[in-house]
Amino acid sequence: MKSGKIGLVLGLAGFIGAFVYFDAGQFLTLEYLRSEQDNFSRLVQENPAVASIIYFCVYIAITASSLPGATIMTLAGGAVFGFWWGLLLVSFASTIGATLAMLVARFIFRDQVQVRFGKWTQRIDEGIQKEGAFYLFALRLVPLFPFFIINLAMGLTKISASRFFVVSQVGMFVGTAVYVNAGTQLGQLESLSGILSPGLLGSFALLGLFPLIAKKIVDFVRSRKVLRGWHKPSSFDRDLIVIGAGSGGLVAALIAATVKAEVTLIEKNKMGGDCLNTGCVPSKALIRSARLAADMKRGASLGFKEMHADFDFAEVMERVQRVIKEIEPHDSVERYEGLGVKVEIGEAEILSPYTVRTNGRILTTRNIVIATGAEPFVPPIKGLEQIRYLTSDNLWELREQPGRMVVLGGGPIGTELTQAFNRLGCEVTQVEKAAQIMTREDPEIAEMVAESSRAEGVTILNGYTATEVIVNQGEKYLICSGEKELKVPFDELLIAVGRKATTQGFGLDTLDIELTDRGTIAVDDYLRTNYPNIYAIGDVAGPYQFTHTASHMAWYASVNALFGTFKRFRVDYSVVPWSTFCSPEVARVGINETEAKAQGIDYEVTRYDVADLDRAIADEAGNGIVKVLTVPGKDTILGVTIVADHAGDLISEYVLAMKHGLGLGKIMGTIHIYPTLAEMNKFAASEWRKNHKPDWLLDLAEKYHSLRRGKLSKKEVEGPVEVPSES
Repeated sequence: MKSGKIGLVLGLAGFIGAFVYFDAGQFLTLEYLRSEQDNFSRLVQENPAVASIIYFCVYIAITASSLPGATIMTLAGGAVFGFWWGLLLVSFASTIGATLAMLVARFIFRDQVQVRFGKWTQRIDEGIQKEGAFYLFALRLVPLFPFFIINLAMGLTKISASRFFVVSQVGMFVGTAVYVNAGTQLGQLESLSGILSPGLLGSFALLGLFPLIAKKIVDFVRSRKVLRGWHKPSSFDRDLIVIGAGSGGLVAALIAATVKAEVTLIEKNKMGGDCLNTGCVPSKALIRSARLAADMKRGASLGFKEMHADFDFAEVMERVQRVIKEIEPHDSVERYEGLGVKVEIGEAEILSPYTVRTNGRILTTRNIVIATGAEPFVPPIKGLEQIRYLTSDNLWELREQPGRMVVLGGGPIGTELTQAFNRLGCEVTQVEKAAQIMTREDPEIAEMVAESSRAEGVTILNGYTATEVIVNQGEKYLICSGEKELKVPFDELLIAVGRKATTQGFGLDTLDIELTDRGTIAVDDYLRTNYPNIYAIGDVAGPYQFTHTASHMAWYASVNALFGTFKRFRVDYSVVPWSTFCSPEVARVGINETEAKAQGIDYEVTRYDVADLDRAIADEAGNGIVKVLTVPGKDTILGVTIVADHAGDLISEYVLAMKHGLGLGKIMGTIHIYPTLAEMNKFAASEWRKNHKPDWLLDLAEKYHSLRRGKLSKKEVEGPVEVPSES
């Protein structure tokens, strides 16, 4: 690939160099075309096929190499071939040349631009995928935009060559016709500027705006069409109704109330949603108790004699409920009603884009935000109906400690709970169909966690799929297929293979709201569904299923819903961090090595071993690394993975740096308290600096110091220094 780029660049440079050296530009002037028009016309009459082929190929070569002269070549087409044949030749030659120029720019520059401006090009590519044809068509209609610049710019995107060709062919046709027609009247042209009058330029500009205006019209018509047939009330009870009181719904309702909107929040189960009641809060409470049990087992490494955790499993699970109760007031009905939110505990049913029924009443609203979250996904396993299996929903009802537990799933939830129950005395087997647990992380990161789990007694079965549950004389077995068939006995089966969006039971079918292939509600960049006044956020919409991203989306949805008439905001996913609260803890922001390789992004890796950190040594917590991906030769951060105690807290410094464009140099130049775990971020930045030290400057400094020492030695030679006697 690299040699191909070099060859293409050299070939292109040679062609352009020859063009300049032989002053070929003199043949692409209006004066030369006028003087040779008769000769060209005679050649065409003598051998029209050969002349057409030569002209066609020369035109392609000029446009493909982005050389000046396309305008003169277009005029020549009309002057020597006539309008219709000239239009045909120019139309296809210009489009083929433009497409080749676009592909050349993509081949040479795309990778470098992707490396340096990855997050911006990703957003551009997403926009091109959705609306690129509109914008390219608009630009092609306006001759004021140099076409060769458009070709090069489009080469940096992922627009397909076929789409580029078709849109360019159609978009340039009108302008091409104007220039070819001008060529048929070559004798009347005094200059190239005479081709386009101010009025004609204005017409082109308006023509160029037409696709953009048309798009707005299409969006408006589409919105009106989807709302057609639904009665719109003359007045509304609410500005906003939010369905679901999880993280996203709570934030959306609170923002609306803060800006003095009338908002109703509807929750059919418990305030706080999954995060408070069955997800983040209970799992972290359980993990904390389990960590104490693990710390006691390694008491000898901290200077204690053998220690043993004496606990009652039921009391540990009751503590989990106590933690939930203690946090509940933060998300309570009383608190939110005190902040101005009207709360309804009951089921919601969307009757129309403007009406929602709850608790026997029908409320009218200008906008709706759907924040119904997700629920555990249960795969189709033969015989599963014979047993009571556990999910994150009913797990917290356990009061009797399972002797043998199988955890199905190697993602964040499965890995966290595997370690927690193992540390609380259960014999745990973790089953994951992929080749590694934590499949979103680099293999070496996942293996560090797997090694930690195995060292504590967990059995991990990678590459195995659960196929059947068998109950035989009271004994329960999970049949797993993989390298060989395994029969794993268990007392409790915990299914943690992922979550599916909650899209049933509240009226989506009535409105025919569109879903994605993943089963989530389809939303645009502004978080609107196919109904312009209905939004979706959080797990029910994706693409991320994190509490913090649901809250993040809530701001965009509520602000767009309430103030979108004046200004709408595209949701920003450019810097999204997450953490898996296992041991050692894993936190990440940006891309990792696996993703960089898959996306063809060039990168450098800087590593810092946490075992070298003073605070980690003092805490007996040296199992971990900081792994930073940067742009080659620069300190620009592409992604960071931290494996260490409190990694989820420590990653925030990198999140801030990436959000605001700060490099590793800024982190290295920031004072960090000693001795803290946070110093690992500074030392990781220092490692990058060591790998990029300016050797030439250090050599110069060494010579400077040597010179300085030489001057001092000469001064000493001029006279000995008298040393006073003790007397």
